[in-house]
Amino acid sequence: MMRRARKIAVFGGTFDPIHLGHLIISEEVRNKLGLEEVLFLPAGQPGLKASTPISPAKHRLEMVRLAIADNPHFQLSTAEVDRPGPSYAVDTMDELRRRLGSEVKLFFLLGSDCLGELPRWKEPRRLIQLCRLVVFTRPGFSLPPMEALELAIPGLAKNSVSVQVTQVDISATEIRRRVAQGASVHQFVPPAVEDYILEQGLYRKPS
Repeated sequence: MMRRARKIAVFGGTFDPIHLGHLIISEEVRNKLGLEEVLFLPAGQPGLKASTPISPAKHRLEMVRLAIADNPHFQLSTAEVDRPGPSYAVDTMDELRRRLGSEVKLFFLLGSDCLGELPRWKEPRRLIQLCRLVVFTRPGFSLPPMEALELAIPGLAKNSVSVQVTQVDISATEIRRRVAQGASVHQFVPPAVEDYILEQGLYRKPS
């Protein structure tokens, strides 16, 4: 009897901070696609946002660790933080493919707001050979025309799947803004993450 291949999804981002929207999306995608695990992958320094300041990796890693602690299907990966230089999805998926083996089916979670930028990513054709893209809907963003994307990245259509998820309009930018103003963010992040933000003095305006 053949053993069923493990299905693991990777959810990358700065997670500055991780919030309830990330957790809801991940759990819904996991259930709909029958995934064993979702790996949360905080970026070291995003390749397309090299000039954008982000919180130190130690804080973003700890917030993810706290947020996913009670879900046995969620795991934290430090692959991008541990690797020096800008973070590129294709390099990470190549590393995970070699580490996990060819018998594992890899998926890469991507918001509909980012899909249109995919041709600008490093080696997008190779990326879709390493994994299958899972495009989830984001509030206010419709899917870009697949015909144009298929011309830029041949094979994209057959190596991607669109998943409808609950539309949770939460943004890390808004969370950081509220913290800077001294407002509560308990409705946007897990309690342990809010406690950590306050204890560490993250996102506060310079005094």
